[in-house]
Amino acid sequence: MNPTDSSPLACGSPPGPAYRGRLAPSPTGYLHLGHARTFWAAQTRAQAAGGSLILRNEDLDSTRFKLEFVDAMLEDLRWFGFVWTEGPDWGGPFAPYNQSERMDCYRAALEKLRAGNFIYPCTCSRKDIQAAVRAPHENTGDELIYPGTCRAQRPSEIGPRKYSWRFRVPDGETIAFTDNNLGGQHFVAGRDFGDFLVWRPDGVPAYQLACVADDAAMRITEVVRGADLLISTARQWLLYRALGWPPPDFFHCPLLLDEQGRRLAKRHEALSLRTFRKQGLRPEQLRQGWRVDNKVD
Repeated sequence: MNPTDSSPLACGSPPGPAYRGRLAPSPTGYLHLGHARTFWAAQTRAQAAGGSLILRNEDLDSTRFKLEFVDAMLEDLRWFGFVWTEGPDWGGPFAPYNQSERMDCYRAALEKLRAGNFIYPCTCSRKDIQAAVRAPHENTGDELIYPGTCRAQRPSEIGPRKYSWRFRVPDGETIAFTDNNLGGQHFVAGRDFGDFLVWRPDGVPAYQLACVADDAAMRITEVVRGADLLISTARQWLLYRALGWPPPDFFHCPLLLDEQGRRLAKRHEALSLRTFRKQGLRPEQLRQGWRVDNKVD
C-alpha cells in the first residue's frame, strides 16, 4: 500500500502486533451483560495471542447517540475489567477512534466503490421497500431484501430528491467463509441478503461500510462479535473484495438470551452493567461459567 494513498488503509501508521482485536460499542444506551460477554471473548483472545485490543466508539447514529452514554461506556468497561491499548481516551497510531471524526476515511471508501461501479444511488424509503416486498421468504428476519428497484436508475434521473448509496450484490453467488468459532458459513447473495446500504441519505455512512473502513484502517486481524452479525460478515466480505482489502478473521459468539429466549438489547436495563454495579455485584461473579476458546492460529 502506497503511504500516500487516500484510502482508509492509509489513515494510520504501519501495522503493530500480529494480532489486533477490537471492542466497538455504540453509545446508544447502557452496555448489558451480552455486550460484556462478547467483549470478554475479544479481550481473552487478544491476550492469548499476545496482541493488542483497540476500543472504537461507534457514535455515528446521531438520532440515538448521547454523550452520557459515552462516559458510562468507558466507566462500565473499566469496572468490568477491560483494558485496551488504543482508544478515544488513550489515543494511538490509528486515531481518531471516534467514528464521528473519521468521515474522510468513509468518503474515500465510498468514492472507491463508486469509481468501481459497485454501488448505485437509491431513492427508496423503508416504506417503499416494505410495499414492494410481500413474499414471506423475502424477509430473512435480518432485514428486508431489497428488490432492486433503483438498480437501473441513472443519477441524472434523481433530480433534487435525497438518495442513499446501495451496494449491488452478485446475485446467486455463494459467499463462504470459515468462522473461528462456528466453523464453515455460507450465504447466497440475492437470496439470503440483497443490495445493502453503504451510505445514508443524511450523508452518514451505513454500518457495513463504516465497520469495514475502520477495521481495515486500524489493521484489525480478528473481529469478535455476536452471532447475529454472521450475515453482516457476508456483506462485509463483498465490500472487502470490492475495495481490494484483505478481510480479517471472524469469531462469532452465541448470543446471551433473556428468559423469553430473546436476545438481550439495551432496553434490558435490569441486565445492564450499570444496574449490576448498583446492586453491589462484582465482575468476577458475573463472569462465572464463561468459557472462551483461547486458541488463536
